Amino acid sequence: MSTDNAMFEQAALAAKSLPERPDDTTMLQLYALYKQGSAGDVEGDKPGFFDFVGVAKYEAWEKLQGSSQEDAQAQYIDLVRKLGGQF
Repeated sequence: MSTDNAMFEQAALAAKSLPERPDDTTMLQLYALYKQGSAGDVEGDKPGFFDFVGVAKYEAWEKLQGSSQEDAQAQYIDLVRKLGGQF
């Protein structure tokens, strides 16, 4: 599955101006797919216990470990479109 990097970046811009703010679970999914699609597998130390948002983001991204960047980009593009992103 080949994904154009430019389309991924357009989807990232569109995600910032969705018609409605997605729920927290969907926001974490968007974050994780974007990170996997742009940086690959999770890197660095897991945030501290009291950094609840940081831990949630890290764990969402960590679940995608082993997925290809290309697949994550395609899933991200599909999700942004499903949420009404225009690009």
